[in-house]
Amino acid sequence: MNKWVLMLAAATAVAATANAGAASDKNAAAGQAKSATCAACHGADGNSVSPQFPKLAGQNADYIVRELQRFKSGERKNAIMQPMAAPLSTQDMEDLGAWFSSQTVKPGEADPSLVKAGGAVYRGGDIASGVPACLACHGPDGAGNGPMLIPALAGQHAAYVVNQLQAFADGSRKSPMMDTIAARLTPAQMQAVASYIQGLHYAPIRP
Repeated sequence: MNKWVLMLAAATAVAATANAGAASDKNAAAGQAKSATCAACHGADGNSVSPQFPKLAGQNADYIVRELQRFKSGERKNAIMQPMAAPLSTQDMEDLGAWFSSQTVKPGEADPSLVKAGGAVYRGGDIASGVPACLACHGPDGAGNGPMLIPALAGQHAAYVVNQLQAFADGSRKSPMMDTIAARLTPAQMQAVASYIQGLHYAPIRP
């Protein structure tokens, strides 16, 4: 547990230094106009109806930009998102990030039968299997960490969260930290923590 916290603290300091003084020309209004093609899957305000598509409302803007860049480069594989990201410029990505991050995520509801088990993993991890608490990186309220490009999780569809955890665990989605963490979670733990995340609430900080 302490190892993960120390790694996060060190990386946060590096990210903060790298981002210091960087001018932002993100334009949320322009992003709204550009998001028309995103609405079919993610919803006009970033609150997708289908659980197979992630909610983008309230997501950290720089995280959205980073993931769009990964889809465009092919580093992150997805049959729908790769062709969608391919024509986007960096400015387009920044504008889209600004728009979706300015929206308010609509939280779902956690399965009451899974709250206790899911909350235990999210807030305390699993010492026996070496799984750190999710809140160490994603925050107690699931708001994520913008400077560290750690995504907000609060209110995200449980089915989508499970799919991503499975992808990290089987190596089809790459992350230096999440690969190992997800691989140590049991299927039951994935379902429980995903349901817990779906019911999390947080108030995003507006610029």
